[in-house]
Amino acid sequence: MLEWIDWMSDPAAWAALVTLTVMEIVLGIDNIVFISILADRLPEHQRPRARQLGLMAALVTRLLLLFSIAWLMGLTRALFEVFGHGVSGRDLVLGAGGLFLIYKATTEIHAKLEGEGDGHAASDAAGASFVSVIVQIGLLDVVFSLDSVITAVGMADDIEVMVVAIILAVGVMLLLVGAINRVIAAHPTIKMLALSFLMLIGVALVADGAGLHIPKGYIYFAMAFSAAVEMMNLRLRARRRERQIHT
Repeated sequence: MLEWIDWMSDPAAWAALVTLTVMEIVLGIDNIVFISILADRLPEHQRPRARQLGLMAALVTRLLLLFSIAWLMGLTRALFEVFGHGVSGRDLVLGAGGLFLIYKATTEIHAKLEGEGDGHAASDAAGASFVSVIVQIGLLDVVFSLDSVITAVGMADDIEVMVVAIILAVGVMLLLVGAINRVIAAHPTIKMLALSFLMLIGVALVADGAGLHIPKGYIYFAMAFSAAVEMMNLRLRARRRERQIHT
């Protein structure tokens, strides 16, 4: 108990807490997008609950991994070699998660390009199982949580700081997920962009699992730049509609 109190008087610990919380939120954006898109397959009255349960599952997963640091670090040990590259348990998890992300993004994009109408969307929502959606979210939470927890371990020395940062980050994500979902649902082009982001992240995860690390800064810059361009496009389309109404 004293350890939990001692770090609160350490300015360095507070600086690490703020930095780590921001990093955890940034790393969790792709998780929010994935949860929003998966929850969209459910009937409307089940979607908020699915999003909340998905993020709570992410919180539990991250805390369990954090309290299993020895096991988590053991995942970085090579199990076997392929073409001179030592493949670890972490590589296998990231590779499998990346392939799943690519598959889900591809199938969603295909459904959109094939002209998903209201009737098709309704049948998808009716056919989607609440349990299956939560299970899929939970499995991907493991993948997203791996990098998140490894980042936490690398940035902070006190496990208490890591726990508080993860809880704060998931709390912020719970507040953001509804707004992000509304924006994605209201603008089909943003949903397509979000699916493209998920495919990009999937490719990066597969590459990372194969030993080809792509710095996350490049990925997040590409995502931020694309999102900024899309925001300008939305603003331009809105202004055109206003002009048409006035004329």
